[in-house]
Amino acid sequence: MATAEWDETKSSENRGGVAVRKSRKKKRATKSQKRPVPPDRWARGIDWPIVAWVVMVHAGALAAPFFFTWKALAVSAFLAWLTGSIGVCMGYHRQLTHGSFSTYRPLRLLFAFIGGLSGEGSALMWVANHRKHHMFSDKEGDPHSPRDGKLWSHMTWFMPALIPGDFEKLTARYAPDLAKDRGMWFLHYMFLPSHLLLSALLFGVGYFGWDTYTGISFVVWGMFVRLLYVLHVTWMVNSASHIWGYRNYETTDDSRNLWWVGLLAFGEGWHNNHHAYQRMARQGHKWWEVDVTYWAICLMEKVGLVWNVVHEVPHGVKPA
Repeated sequence: MATAEWDETKSSENRGGVAVRKSRKKKRATKSQKRPVPPDRWARGIDWPIVAWVVMVHAGALAAPFFFTWKALAVSAFLAWLTGSIGVCMGYHRQLTHGSFSTYRPLRLLFAFIGGLSGEGSALMWVANHRKHHMFSDKEGDPHSPRDGKLWSHMTWFMPALIPGDFEKLTARYAPDLAKDRGMWFLHYMFLPSHLLLSALLFGVGYFGWDTYTGISFVVWGMFVRLLYVLHVTWMVNSASHIWGYRNYETTDDSRNLWWVGLLAFGEGWHNNHHAYQRMARQGHKWWEVDVTYWAICLMEKVGLVWNVVHEVPHGVKPA
């Protein structure tokens, strides 16, 4: 089931291009102008559970040099790809947020579960915030525009505390299709327990397969180092890819294609392409714009697990 009940993200490709045209010379957009910091940004205080989560991930990664094994490095790399590319890029972003392809409901839930293991919040929270970002990209109301500060767009935008009911209003407004799904709510409440279960599984595999040191190394590298990598490369899409890079399309925001983010973030760094045509499953539009997540989507299409894949730039549709 695609995101058929969410029309604003899809229709923005049409209405956003009214006063915009593709630049033949690939001109750079006007450099982002920093806005004054809203005086009430931190008025409700800090969301300490989220801050504690981020601090714990970074602190845990400091143990990496003391518990290194090649096996743990391999586990970390595999889980980074699984949770970052398959969970976030394919599941959270291209399927659940934009409906770039259709798939079976069990697979949607599996994508949402794997995406949750990226440490970036539940699918409900992630999708709602990302759709809001596209509605107001680099304008007033954008949750994480660099125009409000580089560090803000990278990792502090989700740290101010919310008042009771804010999350429910956000999901009802921007993710009504997911909010109707009880499975998505179950995964939302399982966000922290799922990480604890994965940590126990990693330790168990290392301990019973080898020894205590290997078990600890699997947790340190498979959880903390891997989470550190996936979190920051995803956050770089929000920050760096709205500051530096080149543009294939003249969009109404500051989105850019940044090659090193494209490579590190599994194809998500071709961000100007994505903002121009948000529903496209293929975010690398030039031959050199490597998009490993799209390769995985194509493979799943060949074996019949996904369909209705949006492969090409829509004919006659102007960039958003």
